[in-house]
Amino acid sequence: MIHLRGRTSDVLVDVSTGAPTIVHWGAPIDRLGDIDDLTAVIERPLVHGSADVVGPLPVVPEHGSGHTGRPGLLGHRRRGTAWAPRFAAPIDGVGYELDGNRLVVHSRDEIAGLDLDVTFELDHTLLVWAELTNTSTDERYLLDALTITLPVPQHAGELGSFAGRWTREFHPVRIPWSHGAHTTENRRGRTSHEHPPLVFAGTPDFGEWRGSVWGAHLAWSGNHTIFAERLPDGRRYVQLGELLHPGELSLEPGASYRTPEVIAVHSDRGLTPATQQFHRHLRARTTHPTSARPVLVNTWEAVYFDHDLDTLRTLADRAARVGIERFVLDDGWFGSRRDDRSGLGDWEVSTDAHPNGLSPLIEHVQGLGMDFGIWVEPEMVNPDSELYRAHPEWALTTDGYEPVLSRHQLALDLARSEAFEHVLGQLDALLSDHDIAYVKWDMNRDHIGGSNADGAAGTHAQTSATYRLIDELRSRHPGVEIESCSSGGARIDHEILRRTERVWTSDCNDALERQTIQRGASMLIPPELMGAHVGPERSHTTGRRHDLAFRAATALFGHLGVEWNLLSLDDTELDALAEVIALHQRLRPLLHGGDAVRFDTEPAYVAHGVYATDRSEAIVSFATIATAISLTPPPLLLPGLDPDRTYRVERLRLPGERGGAGRTEPRWCSAGAHVTGLMLATIGIQPPAMHPDTAVLIRLTS
Repeated sequence: MIHLRGRTSDVLVDVSTGAPTIVHWGAPIDRLGDIDDLTAVIERPLVHGSADVVGPLPVVPEHGSGHTGRPGLLGHRRRGTAWAPRFAAPIDGVGYELDGNRLVVHSRDEIAGLDLDVTFELDHTLLVWAELTNTSTDERYLLDALTITLPVPQHAGELGSFAGRWTREFHPVRIPWSHGAHTTENRRGRTSHEHPPLVFAGTPDFGEWRGSVWGAHLAWSGNHTIFAERLPDGRRYVQLGELLHPGELSLEPGASYRTPEVIAVHSDRGLTPATQQFHRHLRARTTHPTSARPVLVNTWEAVYFDHDLDTLRTLADRAARVGIERFVLDDGWFGSRRDDRSGLGDWEVSTDAHPNGLSPLIEHVQGLGMDFGIWVEPEMVNPDSELYRAHPEWALTTDGYEPVLSRHQLALDLARSEAFEHVLGQLDALLSDHDIAYVKWDMNRDHIGGSNADGAAGTHAQTSATYRLIDELRSRHPGVEIESCSSGGARIDHEILRRTERVWTSDCNDALERQTIQRGASMLIPPELMGAHVGPERSHTTGRRHDLAFRAATALFGHLGVEWNLLSLDDTELDALAEVIALHQRLRPLLHGGDAVRFDTEPAYVAHGVYATDRSEAIVSFATIATAISLTPPPLLLPGLDPDRTYRVERLRLPGERGGAGRTEPRWCSAGAHVTGLMLATIGIQPPAMHPDTAVLIRLTS
């Protein structure tokens, strides 16, 4: 029994079961006591109507050992053999290696000709992954699935996951988990708007600050499966892994497949403390950005495909005037790209759009004190492009079938070395020839029926090739930052964030939708990685209208940007936007370095914020997103502060705030108040009565 100790949780792993078994994943354990006594008290009884052994529930469950749920390994050799492996510790070697809080367990099936290595790492989070090796000398192994299984306690009777679509990502869904199995599968070839690879199990009615919670995320940007099952004997588990198309992976003799990492969190104090562990895991990486996140302007909703140099220069002038620090030139600068029907794949500056190249614009932007960014979509190709006309075979399609277009484009098969080198060469030249600090890397369509050169499904290879392409560009241009965008929020996961500094949370800039989208996304990523823009008064995607104060209050809690046609603003509006940006810049150390927090309240409201890690200060947003049943909001409870510290509570006002829905405001809104952290957690603070689509910002200092 191996005892791993993390920052907030402990894990016990039984390495005597072949494939290792997690015996405990949860609250810290000071000491184990006698191992024989421990195994005696957790031993499951045999019952009538069952096998003569209790089928174990290891990290990779085995049908051949008596597991009647979904196996962790699915595959076979020719004629259907080796379909139910049973792993054991290797006879001729050490069964595990332990180095601090990193455990690697080796197991083998001599009959099936397979080796399985499972790795555990425990720090802010629990990381688990497995590697399968075909040890046969003459026969390949057809791999259908290799997934990671995490047991959760039997009292975890509720499941939390997410649903969504384009412009409505990361909406939480709760269901009772009383019996049976629940499956979520994604076959879109990207992390997806609809089903981000994230699941939570918890005690019934767990909340942001109450109940026990176990969460797991699959760090992978392609297809995935999430499976949660309660077995007939009462045991529960969640299972996560890459979803492979039929025949997609075949392990030749000596070849291996490594699963994506499963990143898992636990808290006995609710969902917010659990999800903060995801943030700390990301922040602990050496690749995590440490410099202040520049406020940016994106040109898309200002000019679309109309790249007139004088217009872009004037837009840059106005951006600099309001305090923006980064200017990002979006789609339309390359090839024949005057609309969305042509040019993808031709990553050379268009002589039509920019007859003198990009240098005049870049020099103007930099002269204003901003750095320059640019949009690309390297994984895609338009049939109407020079690249496709020269190499139609490089598209990720299936011979003999009419390809399914999406947004007038096809995926480019980056697993082909010629295509990979061509795209790498063009992007390398772009970044070498221009002073570009930032790349917005988009990916705007699903993989549908795409096959590689051999006719097999190509999503796994395409995802891996995309990682290699980004990695190589980062190696050649280490100072360039990259944003992961995929029609907005369809590629948000911890693996893409190994190689990017930002994600575009959603193509929807509607502040009302963004309140929920960003709340859901905050369960996986911290604010400094979450692109959040102040859009125009009338939303581009929904047609709703919101005042600047509500749009600003929503966008402040992220990596701030502006996607608003600054050319249409008068001086008063520009001055108000400059106030918002200046406020964000003052609060940026707290917003991007503190602990993101969320609060339970009634459905008509959304409450969230950021606490300083030492709990010396905080900023909290309380937003009304619908007409409530009550005329007055309920008191807002703020758990998690220092209970013995006294905080000054004051309202932080934004330009253009509307009056409230009540005749008066609570006195703290105008005069401030001094309250202890204990009082804020138990009695709370009374928000003012507000109209829908309104937010109040609360500043706490000690």
